[in-house]
Amino acid sequence: MRKRDRFKAGAVRYVKLPLSLRTSDLPRRAASAAVMLAITAAALWAGGVWFDAFVVAIAFACFGEFLRLVWRATTKLVNRLVALLAGAAYIALAASALIELIIPVVIGLVAVVIATDTGAYFSGRTIGGPKIAPKISPSKTWAGLGGGAIAAGLVALGFFYSNVGSDAFSARGVGAFLVGAILAVVAQCGDFFESWLKRRANMKDSSNLIPGHGGIFDRVDGLLPVAIVGALLWQLHP
Repeated sequence: MRKRDRFKAGAVRYVKLPLSLRTSDLPRRAASAAVMLAITAAALWAGGVWFDAFVVAIAFACFGEFLRLVWRATTKLVNRLVALLAGAAYIALAASALIELIIPVVIGLVAVVIATDTGAYFSGRTIGGPKIAPKISPSKTWAGLGGGAIAAGLVALGFFYSNVGSDAFSARGVGAFLVGAILAVVAQCGDFFESWLKRRANMKDSSNLIPGHGGIFDRVDGLLPVAIVGALLWQLHP
């Protein structure tokens, strides 16, 4: 049997599985998500040194998983050292940005990343269409990116409206929407980067630390570049 035929046969067997089996890990995923949300919300609410410690802990865990991926992705010592130094700078810069930003802005950035993922998931599944980079991330489509950008733009506009009221319905509001859409693209770039690294390392997830969700790096891959770009935009805003 050819490889393509074996794949089709496997796909048919999967489709015929009862829904209860195909979604058997849903309670575990939901429980893990609830715990992650509660811990993050508590850190944001506490603020100050507690939030700083939370960000530092996440950064160290993320770097540990990044190190593991790099070690499996390449065997050359020089390449490993360069990648680890670049990764350390990347993750440290994102962590520093989150610590320096005020909590309301951090919440806004997290909301934009969540909106990007949610919008991309539903629009990608509903519309489908051409893939962006099938060899890196087969599930990512241009329709998904568009849906994620629209969702993130609306979230950014909503946060802007909560601060300025009806003044949001102006050129400044359009600017807020565009900032959200741009950050959605940035978040997807972070997602693609981790997907590329995992493929090089031949790993599905960065770790199995979070039941049903993989590792810390899997959860913050989009937030890392968004934090860096968001901090730069915050410094430039009038």
